[in-house]
Amino acid sequence: RAGRNLPAAIAVGAMLAFAIVAILIWNRYFWVLLLAVAMPIATHEVVRRLREAGYLIPVIPLLVGGEAMVWLAWYQHAYGLLMAFGATAVVCMFWRLALGSTTAPHGSTDSPSGNYLRDVAATVFLAAWVPLFGSFSVLLVFPSDGSGRVFCLMIGVVASDVGGYAVGVLFGKHPMVPTISPKKSWGGLTGSLFFGITAVTITAVILAHRPVWVGLLLGLTIVATATLGDLVESQIKRDLGIKDMGRILPGHGGLMDRLDGALPSAVATWTVLTLLR
Repeated sequence: RAGRNLPAAIAVGAMLAFAIVAILIWNRYFWVLLLAVAMPIATHEVVRRLREAGYLIPVIPLLVGGEAMVWLAWYQHAYGLLMAFGATAVVCMFWRLALGSTTAPHGSTDSPSGNYLRDVAATVFLAAWVPLFGSFSVLLVFPSDGSGRVFCLMIGVVASDVGGYAVGVLFGKHPMVPTISPKKSWGGLTGSLFFGITAVTITAVILAHRPVWVGLLLGLTIVATATLGDLVESQIKRDLGIKDMGRILPGHGGLMDRLDGALPSAVATWTVLTLLR
């Protein structure tokens, strides 16, 4: 009823969960390597869709800059992440200017020298949406309780998604934003809030050693950003006229279709846990 191949989605989700748990328990720093692989894949999924819609995206500096964000966040923490994002935006601006003298992308009827503002805006947005937001989860792993912090993020996003899906399928009768995502309902949001906040609070207390009130606040924040992140991607896909960003994950779609809620939630998790020590 919710438009997913449920057995495939459960199998893929279980394998992803096992891999993440194994990494965070065995050696949390391998989380950085996992992100260094995932970020260019997710970025390229969106680039491919944008190019199909006629956008001219400077893919090379975007992918290289995304990797720089991940590894400089590892090496220089927040300062390195900021430097890498700024450099990526600058290089992409100039690279797109140079692309204006080449041929138009597949499917585009516009002059390649036109739509510069549109293409640069989409490129910088993409650089922030995927590698910048994703690299905030790199910043989560450095403290001694880094695994617990990442668990707060991932368990919160998964609990919000699963709770919203289950309650929405069973009791979701009133659409929340039908013009953006017709299957999202207020009933589903209630399930996301209950399961997400409960899961994050327990995880924050046990694994991140935070008081209950911080866990409650973090849970509410993660559910809000995960839900809004999903709606943002739904709006982008609606603008592009597509159902999924890719097909790499059976039952889920593309990698970006699984990361849409986690990416902004990584920023929120780092912010809350940094301010509320």
